[in-house]
Amino acid sequence: MASIRDFAKRYEADCRHLNQFFSGNVSPNNARPVLEIFTARSSQEMKQICRAYSSMYRQDLIQLLSQQKTTFARVACLRASEPCVRDADIARDALFGRRIDGDVLVEVVCTRPSGEVALIRQAYQARYSASLERDVSSRTSGSLNEVLLAFLGSSGSGYHGGRVDATMAMCDAKTLYEAVEISAARVDQRSVLQLLRHRSGDQLRAVLASYRRLYGQELARALKRKDGDTSGGGGGRRGESSSFPGILRAALRCAQLPERHFARAVRAALERGGGAAREALVRTVVTRAGVDVRRVNQAFAAKTGWTLESVVRNEFGSGGTGKSDDGLTGDLLVELLKLA
Repeated sequence: MASIRDFAKRYEADCRHLNQFFSGNVSPNNARPVLEIFTARSSQEMKQICRAYSSMYRQDLIQLLSQQKTTFARVACLRASEPCVRDADIARDALFGRRIDGDVLVEVVCTRPSGEVALIRQAYQARYSASLERDVSSRTSGSLNEVLLAFLGSSGSGYHGGRVDATMAMCDAKTLYEAVEISAARVDQRSVLQLLRHRSGDQLRAVLASYRRLYGQELARALKRKDGDTSGGGGGRRGESSSFPGILRAALRCAQLPERHFARAVRAALERGGGAAREALVRTVVTRAGVDVRRVNQAFAAKTGWTLESVVRNEFGSGGTGKSDDGLTGDLLVELLKLA
C-alpha cells in the first residue's frame, strides 16, 4: 500500500510535469504525462496537486490555467477545479456571461443531486460574495425563474438523500396528476412548485416513478400535451418551449434522466453550429466524466448513430505528431469519455 510520502512524491512529480508544460518548456508531442494527470487523478487528488503546486511554485494552479487562453487549458482548469467550484463558475457565467443561458442554469441546478447543489450554493457564495438564489431571482424571470428557485429551494431544505418515502411518493404523484391533468386547461403551478421546493432529487425521482406506475405514462408526456407554446425564447433551447410546462418538462428530464438531457444538449448544439458544439461537448464530457458519461454516450448514439468520441474528433481533430491545441483538447476529452 502506498504511503503518504509516496503520494507526496507523485504529486510533486505531477506538479513538475504541469509546470514544464504550461510554461512552454515541453513540446505538445510529449503531453502524455499531462493528459494522464487530468484523466487518471481523482477530484481529491487534484485538490492535493493544486496545494502542492502552490507550495512548490508560489502560484495558484487554477489561476495559471484560467489565464492561458487555449481550449486545452480551459478544459484542464475545469477538470482541476473542485466539482462544486467548477459548477458555481459555470452557473455564474450562465447568469452574467454574454447572455443569460437558461439551458445551462437548468442543467446545473437540476442534473446534480440535492447535496451537490447545496455545495454549489456554498461555493458560489464563497467565490462571488453573492447568493446564487438571489442572482437567479434577479437575472431570470417568468417560468424559468420559478422552476429554478423551486429546485434551489429543495437543495436548501436540509434533506439530501437517505431513505425514499414510497408512501409520500405515491401521494405526491397524485398531487401532480391533479395539478397537471385535472386543473382545466392550465397547470396548477402553485401546487407543483410547492412540491418541488420540499423534495430531494432522490425523492422526486421516486415521485416520477410512482406517477408512471399509477397512470401508465410519464409526467413529461402530460406536460407536453399542456404545452401550447413551442416557439422557444425566454432562455429555452431552440425548438423547446419557454412556457411553464415546457421548462418544467426540461427540468424533470434533467432530474430523472440526466444522460438523455446531456445527449439532447449536444445534439442541439451541433444543429446550431458555430462554437456551440464545442462548448456543449466540453461541458458535458468534463462534468459527466466519472459520473454517467458512458450512459450519455449510449443515449447520444441511440439517437444519432454517432459516438461522442467521433463528434469530439470531428470538432477538435485527431492527435498524432505536431499536435495543435485542438488536437490535445480532443485527446483529453476522448480519455475522459473512458471514465466510468
